[in-house]
Amino acid sequence: MTVYLTGRRPRLRPTLRLRLTLLNGVLLIGAGAILLLLAWLLVGDALRPADQLQPGTLVELTDGRTIDARQWQEQVVRAHSRELLAKGLVALLAISVVGVAGAYAVAGRALRPLHQVTSTARRLGEATLDQRIRYSGADDEVAELAGTFDAMLDRIGGAFEAQKRFVANASHELRTPLAVMRTEIDVTMADDEADVAEYRRMATVVRDASERANNLVDALLVLARSEAQAGRRLARKAPTDLATGASAALSAMRAEMTRLKLQVDTALEPAPVVGDPGLLERLAGNLVENAVRYNHLHGRLWVRTGSDPEQAWLVVGNTGFEVEQGDVPGLFEAFRRGGRERTGARGSGLGLSIVRAVCDAHGGTVTAVAQSDGGLEVTVTLPAADTTPVVAASAVVQV
Repeated sequence: MTVYLTGRRPRLRPTLRLRLTLLNGVLLIGAGAILLLLAWLLVGDALRPADQLQPGTLVELTDGRTIDARQWQEQVVRAHSRELLAKGLVALLAISVVGVAGAYAVAGRALRPLHQVTSTARRLGEATLDQRIRYSGADDEVAELAGTFDAMLDRIGGAFEAQKRFVANASHELRTPLAVMRTEIDVTMADDEADVAEYRRMATVVRDASERANNLVDALLVLARSEAQAGRRLARKAPTDLATGASAALSAMRAEMTRLKLQVDTALEPAPVVGDPGLLERLAGNLVENAVRYNHLHGRLWVRTGSDPEQAWLVVGNTGFEVEQGDVPGLFEAFRRGGRERTGARGSGLGLSIVRAVCDAHGGTVTAVAQSDGGLEVTVTLPAADTTPVVAASAVVQV
């Protein structure tokens, strides 16, 4: 019995080890009792040779006495039955004690990983997420449970580390424009000879920094909103077209594309889907914005949309900086900018992570392929509007 301490009074509760031991003991004692009964019956039937003699037959014992054969047989049967029963009960008791003790020891050894799971779970905290059971026993159900628990801890630890990195990166991103604004204000205010032009310059820097901070906050809100609707748990579903979102994104970036003298190739076929129009528009906008931002002078940009009865797709590609294919999955993590340093780079580094989250919320997939001469081509595939929406899905970054 294990004593569990509560707020009011301790209560007794049988443990799994004790229940297994009792079950094994009951089965062992029951089997032994059946064998003993069977032996008793067989001995009783075997010790009846006098049944084959004529009635009235006498037998002479070693002490000289003469007794009826049947009466002598009954005495022998009773004596041997009592002896068999007594010795059998003693043997059954000994076997039961040894069997129950062995079952208790074996059950304790078999359930040891469960105690390790319990103790590990009790020790888990922010500073102990690296602890694992690492069961090395037989490949049985207990080993499967221990392995599953370790795998769960790996996932929790990875998610916790990702959350800490996200918070640290978000804090850094927000602190940078705030530091710029404060520095500009302090320097300008400390300059007694500052004129109107200097104050205008300071106001321009502060405005740009505040705009960057505002854009970062908006991106964080969109990312949180998208991840909250992962697995097709969309709060809003309406018919929309990926081609419309791509066209709007191209129009919004037209000035920047003209400045960089980009060659733009478009093939915007209808791509009807059902989902959140705002999120899907942000998805197309992020892809086009990244394709322009990370392009180079006189580069290329291509955008294609289309659909079939099962799915709709949006393809956005660009020339630009060289990207290793092995680094592509990392680009879909928050605050990653394709190898550029965070400080001084344009954007918040949330563009592709928002694309992944929006795609996941709509039950789609996103793939990215690094171009041999530099640049990236990203393909988003979503269920077509006339297909049955899936209950849950996961946006997988394929390489």
